Amino acid sequence: MNIRIGLAPEVLDDFECILAHLETFQAPEPAARIDGILAAVDLLKSSPLIGRPLADGKRELVIGTGAKGYVALYRYIPEIQTVLILAVRGQREAIGSA
Repeated sequence: MNIRIGLAPEVLDDFECILAHLETFQAPEPAARIDGILAAVDLLKSSPLIGRPLADGKRELVIGTGAKGYVALYRYIPEIQTVLILAVRGQREAIGSA
């Protein structure tokens, strides 16, 4: 399978918010957290349907747990073999209908 991963422009804002939050609370190695999120999202290249199904064809990938946990909202578009990441939030935040 040759699936591509795309990021909606808003995801960059999500990463900035995550980094700002981590810096505010002086979390160790904030860049490593982003790297971990990206590594988890990369798994969607081989298993695009691994995330929990939601409404409107969206899916939710749970990454990590607790204070180090995140959720990536995405849509898999099989016709163009692409996973589009729509939002990334902390697990304690609601993603809503991004």
